[in-house]
Amino acid sequence: MVGPTPAWWTDPVETLVRLSGEQCDVVVDVGAGVPTIVYWGARLGDAADLSALGSVLDRPVVPGGMDDVAPVAVVPEHAAGFPGRPGLLGRRGGGRSWSPRFVPAGHRLEGGSLVVEAVDHRAALALSVEISVGDVLSVSAALTNVHADRRYVLDGLTLTLPLPQHADQLLTFGGRWAREFQPVRELWERGAHVAENRRGRTSHETPPVWFAGRRGFGEWHGEVWGAHLAWSGNHTMIAERLPDGRRYLQAGELLHPGEVVLEPGDSYRTPLLLAVHSDEGLTPATWGFHRRLRSRPQHPTTPRPVLLNTWEAVYFRHDHDRLRELADVAAEVGIERFVLDDGWFGSRRNDRSGLGDWTVSPDVYPDGLAPLIRHVTGLGMQFGIWVEPEMVNPDSDLYRAHSDWVLTTDGYDAPLGRNQLVLDLAVTGAFEHVLGQIDTLLADHDISFVKWDMNREHVQGSGADDAAGSHAQTLALYRLLDELRRRHPGVEFESCASGGGRIDHEILGRTERVWTSDCNDALERQTIQRGVSMFVPPELTGAHVGPTRAHTTGRTHRLAFRAATAMFGHLGVEWDVTRLGPEERAELAAAIAIHKELRPLLHGGDVVRFDTEEPWLAHGVYAGDRSQGVVSFAQLATAPSLTPPPLRLPGLDPDRRYRVAHLALPGEHWGMAYRQPEWLEDGAELTGRQLAVHGIQPPVLHPESAVLFTLHAR
Repeated sequence: MVGPTPAWWTDPVETLVRLSGEQCDVVVDVGAGVPTIVYWGARLGDAADLSALGSVLDRPVVPGGMDDVAPVAVVPEHAAGFPGRPGLLGRRGGGRSWSPRFVPAGHRLEGGSLVVEAVDHRAALALSVEISVGDVLSVSAALTNVHADRRYVLDGLTLTLPLPQHADQLLTFGGRWAREFQPVRELWERGAHVAENRRGRTSHETPPVWFAGRRGFGEWHGEVWGAHLAWSGNHTMIAERLPDGRRYLQAGELLHPGEVVLEPGDSYRTPLLLAVHSDEGLTPATWGFHRRLRSRPQHPTTPRPVLLNTWEAVYFRHDHDRLRELADVAAEVGIERFVLDDGWFGSRRNDRSGLGDWTVSPDVYPDGLAPLIRHVTGLGMQFGIWVEPEMVNPDSDLYRAHSDWVLTTDGYDAPLGRNQLVLDLAVTGAFEHVLGQIDTLLADHDISFVKWDMNREHVQGSGADDAAGSHAQTLALYRLLDELRRRHPGVEFESCASGGGRIDHEILGRTERVWTSDCNDALERQTIQRGVSMFVPPELTGAHVGPTRAHTTGRTHRLAFRAATAMFGHLGVEWDVTRLGPEERAELAAAIAIHKELRPLLHGGDVVRFDTEEPWLAHGVYAGDRSQGVVSFAQLATAPSLTPPPLRLPGLDPDRRYRVAHLALPGEHWGMAYRQPEWLEDGAELTGRQLAVHGIQPPVLHPESAVLFTLHAR
């Protein structure tokens, strides 16, 4: 082949297809039915010989195994001898067609994606796999029942990516409500690591984003592979090392028994499996996830309005005069969006009643919401509102009229969660009812923003046919949001599920913001927001300045620490600002003004994280052209040493000089030290190489405090 290798190329002999993306190359073998990714990693260069690649990666046959080594295909086949978890699980009546074996049915390049078709004539199943590489590697598959008159019960269709044998360490995330996205690093020497989520939402506990790499990989060093399942319902993920040494990562929707049954001609399509790679550490790898979201047609192009959410200011105690005063102070300190939280509708005076009745409460708002909205918009702010359309209280007009519309199993007492049940949106009547009420709410009021909550998990959730309903519910949620967005294109939506329980790229295809956590404690938020930053950029992640004493933990923090933490996100305030004295109001206004000044950088630059010793944590944002940056250095607890180590800042232009300066936050108070580093007083000039190699000396800090630095290229 003469000249540069095109973005894709098929070797006529080896049937290998190369796809090139922003950060990696992928080579796919399309010759054996189900496609196999034989290479996923660093760019191979224009002179790469694909036929040689296939030859040198051919595996030996060993005693005790099969005569042909089954590949780690995108959908691995038990019938081919694959010893791990098969990618397709299902059967026809009597347990037939349980172990299909597909043969090639063609492949093509379609809109920049490689589409590979395969069929099993005996099992009467057709499989289509689509692979594309851009900012991320994207993989999906569709299974079709081509049998003329027999249904196929699908138990699972999961997607598999190969990992190199030297990727012997995993980074996953655990957590719980109000403590999401806690990093978990584990050595992966043998066997399988498995996570299964049956909660009906993306989950606080096992978010579907995993990374693997060579032992010791960090933010700026080591080869890293990462994957995220873009799905807002149940999921399963597994990382396994086979006895022959091969490693793979597999992910897909977790299906309850009988949840998906394919009638003749029906198809099931998997969620997207999105993957990234970098040979320079975690931070560059995660930029691929960020670029994918930023390239969406609906990605916000206007500055993200600083908002005030009323929840921790008034809870259910809605009073028109109190809310007007709250809006007045909010506008005074620089708030740009006022969000009315739970308690405005039906009989909703507490969390035991009213869900499902999405009409303005005449008891609390006898003149409707219009007067409050006019007051808010008259102050120059947008108006937003809280809803939880997927839920219903047993004590509600909706439930009394349609108790048959809930996602429960007949014959059993349905367990409550936050005194509520799930409304089965797959039921046409329920879907149309909710659509009509929310549509009317948005049509009749000047509402710019909707906080969409979801506070109860799916437990024994059966649909109208008594079969498991989480899959259908998730798809119905997507349809509902899609239709509301079509009818109200100027309204922005936030995904909230008891905080961070539904954060994934599929829900972000329909929302402009995710509520990162119900916890506004700045100490907890430092870790939570760092975890979310692994696959979501800051302009989409809600981060609020809460009260001095945190609602969820009881801790108290200075405003400077709370502001420094919330600065790196879509900034909000969740605090009764009417109780602030003049000095504290001025400090909050100053912090908001700093965020607004930094907002173009914070919401358009590259997120950077730095490797630090515990209990310090450092992160920031660099401009794409590396002309400027802002960095946070926080101390989360007492430390074994009296002073922190120098903070090294890799990733800048090594040959440019940068002026590094301390960015003072209102009310800032550092730790006890007779003398802090001299450079903090007047700043310093260093090259990008110096900043990466020897770094800067941070000040001595009190535990649970932070300091910000700015960088400007000279």
